[in-house]
Amino acid sequence: MIVMDITIHTSFLPHDDPEESLVFYRDILGFEVRSDVGQGRMRWITIGPAGQPSTSILLAPPAADPGVTEDERRTIAEMMAKGTYGWILLATRDLDGTFEQLRAGGAEVVQEPTEQPYGIRDCAFRDPAGNLVRLQELR
Repeated sequence: MIVMDITIHTSFLPHDDPEESLVFYRDILGFEVRSDVGQGRMRWITIGPAGQPSTSILLAPPAADPGVTEDERRTIAEMMAKGTYGWILLATRDLDGTFEQLRAGGAEVVQEPTEQPYGIRDCAFRDPAGNLVRLQELR
């Protein structure tokens, strides 16, 4: 088997309001903005954790691709409204402190810090676009 040198560089999450997404990811989570292109709701914003320049999240309009049909746009909008379109798993050494910071910042709590039966401790929030953000504790 050939071992390949591949890393995860950027992951995608949809947004429906770039300003609200910036408040959540930049101001509450403390991610740095690496690029912000476009205008109005048609903005592509690349963010990432400080000190980790090779790992990013692209916040993008979900149906900007010209190949997406109107039916697909409607389906995406419905899934985003339910919180079933996008999600991400993050990790922290201070789950309780980070949880309190997110709650104090007004993030929608889905699950308080919990010891899971599969051996991790985590919590969950929704970002302004409805994406599920799970946060697990590094041990």
